Amino acid sequence: MAKTNKVIISACLCGAGTKKDQAPTVPYTPEEIARQVVDVAKAGAAIAHIHVREDKMVNGQMEIGYKSMSLEKFTETVQLCRKYCNEAGVDIIINLTTSGGEYEDYKRLQHLGALKPEMCSFDPNTLNWNNAYIFENSPRFLNLLGAEVVKQNVKPEFEVFDTGHIDSVLYYANKYNIPQPLHIQFIMGVGGAMPGTAFNLAFLVEKLPKDATWSVSGIGKAHMPMMLAGLALGCDGLRVGLEDNIVYGYENGKKIIGTNVMFVQRAVELVKLAGREVATAEDARSILGITRHCLRDEG
Repeated sequence: MAKTNKVIISACLCGAGTKKDQAPTVPYTPEEIARQVVDVAKAGAAIAHIHVREDKMVNGQMEIGYKSMSLEKFTETVQLCRKYCNEAGVDIIINLTTSGGEYEDYKRLQHLGALKPEMCSFDPNTLNWNNAYIFENSPRFLNLLGAEVVKQNVKPEFEVFDTGHIDSVLYYANKYNIPQPLHIQFIMGVGGAMPGTAFNLAFLVEKLPKDATWSVSGIGKAHMPMMLAGLALGCDGLRVGLEDNIVYGYENGKKIIGTNVMFVQRAVELVKLAGREVATAEDARSILGITRHCLRDEG
């Protein structure tokens, strides 16, 4: 069971793939992302998990909102997040992705030293994502990332998609003396990885390292079942947002496309229904063992 009655809600705002023709409010630009960070913080999120996008020529065609690891885009986004959060008087932990896939190793790491976020993602294994493409996280890159999170004092969010990934988490945590407690983010329901069932989540929770904290997210249709199962199993956190799921529900047989704020608000309601409390950003720092980083506007 969780060590505290509080639940950390993490909002994953856009990811690398969700498009506006799927979910019109998914943010692409630094301005859109930063404004939504303020909105989800007000709604109850303690962590904002951030990817960035850019307009890019792909196979001879201009792609709007294409996935990116641009340091310029990360810098503009984080600076605006800090500025707008400061102006709005809200506090939230910034969690930057390192999932670059096709990008060179240094591009997946450079924003950590430059921007010093409080958290970053750490994907400990390669997998065939949805049996469609290689979600590459090579040992070469992971060794660099393990050293970098310690050097920059950034809390890694270990994203675990399958059972063996926990072994990899322990390998890199031990090799680089990554500070405890480890934080595990179960991502359930990706094709080619662990299906999002209550049975599978319970099995994974039993494999957690001693004293680790954990959160859960379900991809697509696994979204709601994983939130409910996570709360039943005593999770420390729930991850929601348009990166992982766009469907809020159904009405008259038609899909209701959600927004990041809607997903956070529903998670808040579920946490309270479960008899738990919603963690603030400061609560989350205490639970996760995070050293607070300044969120003030640096401009």
